[in-house]
Amino acid sequence: MNTFPVELKPGILKKAFELEIFSNDIEEKFIRGSGHGGQKVNKTSSTVWLKHIPTGVEVKCQSYREQSKNRIAAYKLLIYKIDALKKGRESERAKKIFKLKKQKIKRSKRAKEKLLALKKHRKEIKEARKSIDF
Repeated sequence: MNTFPVELKPGILKKAFELEIFSNDIEEKFIRGSGHGGQKVNKTSSTVWLKHIPTGVEVKCQSYREQSKNRIAAYKLLIYKIDALKKGRESERAKKIFKLKKQKIKRSKRAKEKLLALKKHRKEIKEARKSIDF
């Protein structure tokens, strides 16, 4: 099996193997970060930049203070991005996003129905208050 310079979980390694991502196809650089963090960010090269040469996919990770954690996160992100590029809608990430959107639509429908039911109830209460003419 292909070995990466960082230790990744077995599931992610399996996905990389299925997508035919090899460690020698990945260009890796450590660069100085930018943004919030002050002098520490400006002095250390903790940001990790990866490029998968065959697909041209680039990833830059600056989530953590430590270079080692950023390196692991960058490799994971690179594998997920290549998965989304190759599989499109069939990728796990796309399926999760679709599922969440579907759930949100269901929730908003239920909320609208509940609101309409409350409005109808309020209307009935107001109708009952009106005086009856004989």
